Amino acid sequence: MTRPRPTPSATGRLLRADGAGDLVITRTFRALADDVWAGLTEPERTARWFGPWEGDGAPGRTVRVRMAHEEDQPWMEVRIDVCDPPRRLAVSTVDEAGTWRLEVLLSEVDGVTELSLVHHLDTEEGIGEVGPGWEYYLDMFVASRDGTPLPLFDDYYPSMKPYFEGLVADRTPQ
Repeated sequence: MTRPRPTPSATGRLLRADGAGDLVITRTFRALADDVWAGLTEPERTARWFGPWEGDGAPGRTVRVRMAHEEDQPWMEVRIDVCDPPRRLAVSTVDEAGTWRLEVLLSEVDGVTELSLVHHLDTEEGIGEVGPGWEYYLDMFVASRDGTPLPLFDDYYPSMKPYFEGLVADRTPQ
């Protein structure tokens, strides 16, 4: 008998300062920050939940990352803007979707590490597609660490789209 998969919940928050929005999604791990950091930065571990990467992973350098869970598994270039192990990784990408500026911030207290993914938005347009994607990838990261089955994107999109679009609507001035 197959157990039903749990239904994922949208957790993202939209923070705005000076007109610019930050989409923030968090997850918590019973693990040291060093171990969570390794899952985010070591190519053999990122391959389990996002995709492998190749190149010189140093600040100011650009690496190639394969999006192994996307259709056609495309490669993309990712510039490493800041690498401050095991606390902060800031990267940026440029492609037909525009420029994406992302940060992962880790904070550890008593062996529990909170991971915050921050997507610095140039525009809030498309957040209904972007938000579910980040929820999916962070749950992929959780599953890869826990050794549980990887989630399915169909459980995130389009069902979470209204939640994320609502974050923008809730912030529109009256």
